[in-house]
Amino acid sequence: FNVFPLVCVCVCVRAATGGGGKRKGRSKKWKEILRFPHISQCAELGKIIERDYASICDKQPIGRLLFRLYCETKPNLQRCIQLLDATCCLHQEVMDLCVSVYICDGVCLHVLMQSPQRVDIAEDFAEQCRENLELSPCKEIFSDCRKAVHEYLSGAPYSDYQNSMYFDRFLQWKMLERQPITKDTFRQYRVLGKGGFGEVCACQVRATGKMYACKKLEKKRIKKRKGESMALNEKQILEKVNSRFVVSLAYAYETKDALCLVLTIMNGGDLKFHIYNMGTPGFDKDRVQFYAQSQTNMYMNLTMLFFHSVCGRLMTGHIRISDLGLAIKVPEGELIRGRVGTVGYMAPEVINNEKYAMSPDWWGLGCLVYEMTAGRSPFRARKERVKREEVERRVQEEEEEYNDKFTEDAKAICRMLLTKDPKQRLGCNADGAAGVKAHSFFKNINFKRMEAGIVDPPFVPDPRAVYCKDVLDIEQFSTVKGVNLDQTDNDFYSKFATGCVPIPWQNEMIETECFRDLNVFGPQGTRPPDLDWNQPPEPPRRSLLDRIFRRHVSGCERTYGGGSRRARSN
Repeated sequence: FNVFPLVCVCVCVRAATGGGGKRKGRSKKWKEILRFPHISQCAELGKIIERDYASICDKQPIGRLLFRLYCETKPNLQRCIQLLDATCCLHQEVMDLCVSVYICDGVCLHVLMQSPQRVDIAEDFAEQCRENLELSPCKEIFSDCRKAVHEYLSGAPYSDYQNSMYFDRFLQWKMLERQPITKDTFRQYRVLGKGGFGEVCACQVRATGKMYACKKLEKKRIKKRKGESMALNEKQILEKVNSRFVVSLAYAYETKDALCLVLTIMNGGDLKFHIYNMGTPGFDKDRVQFYAQSQTNMYMNLTMLFFHSVCGRLMTGHIRISDLGLAIKVPEGELIRGRVGTVGYMAPEVINNEKYAMSPDWWGLGCLVYEMTAGRSPFRARKERVKREEVERRVQEEEEEYNDKFTEDAKAICRMLLTKDPKQRLGCNADGAAGVKAHSFFKNINFKRMEAGIVDPPFVPDPRAVYCKDVLDIEQFSTVKGVNLDQTDNDFYSKFATGCVPIPWQNEMIETECFRDLNVFGPQGTRPPDLDWNQPPEPPRRSLLDRIFRRHVSGCERTYGGGSRRARSN
């Protein structure tokens, strides 16, 4: 009996659940790691930072919270924030009519003349909101009203905010955000799996205790396979895409041997692990419908991206795309050509090197529905040893077979999605994604509630479990020989290793409560010492070794200095 895999799992689970201590997984020195620089040290950043209202006060999580704190000191601005909060719920997602009426009545408190919560700038929109509600209870009901409030806040209130201590505190957070990121920023835990260029392991940020997945791309392996453009493409797409359908990139850094992407950890593991390793291969109908609908929503919300290969992972029961190595940004109205993808999942038009747009994505959805239902891929049996050419021949020429696990609706949607001719394929005609959603396979699915994330998933991962292979069952990479790194490679690494990604990093500070614990001001809303422009910054704290060394040196000076004086007096 080998206890090593069990120990790895226990250590990883303990880290993920906060370790049972008061620090919630944070390092003993977490406050020192996240110590604010004195505001005078942020002066240069204040000159060069882009002062865009939408970015600083709305898109960036910490910027948004600090702007709200400033607005709470001004009654008229506080009412504006309350109005935005009241409209936020319906603005984000469509709810039913009763909820819409309830929210609209709450908003009217902020626009009626007799209300103490009245917002002058929004008065003109009261009647329009009522009319919009009667016509259609949708998320656009308050869009004009919200826009007017933001336009007002972006004027004089935003100008005044930039001269406040709250904006100065924002600069301090931005300085922390720009700190260099190295391997010492994290604790490394067990290997979770393998990527194309290296291992994927669990890791934890020392300062906050937040768990991530670290995807390591070995430098020599990248160079040997000429995968520089693929690696940089994945990093740049992950950096730009801020969607709950895709894992978030939080950090990008380098070590001596690898480039590292630090990503959202999906505690449910890989979807394929559940298909093949959790009981009988395949899922029941409800679970297949749920994941297929989630995949459809992904394609609808990420219409400018084409996914040659999709690796779905589970988090709180919902799936997210985790591997964008072969993703391509497709300009609207244009076609692309490229013979890349996973063998057995590539559409016929990809194999034939024809031009295409989104048609391979719908083919991929058909493969996914088939595999989740049958417990095997449509054109190759599980662990079947067969050449690539034979699999591609099957894709182009043979029809998939259906067993008794398939309902009539499941058969129908698979056949329509796995149609060889992309012009006849479901999702590729004028109806597009709407045609897929309208299929009888999804007749019991409420797409609006699903997209809002308010439908309970059929399976919720156990946070105390690790859904992946044992450490000893994950094959190790062989050593890459005959590859030397040079200055050209260093230029590429500098483009890759850019440190923190602002929005995920700020969300981490808020979610782990570091923002709450550190964002403290003086009594009665005064500036603390680190925000006082007239007070000099504290000298940097010396390390323990430095203090011991200085104490030793001063002791030697006293000893030898005294001895010299005694010698001279004699």
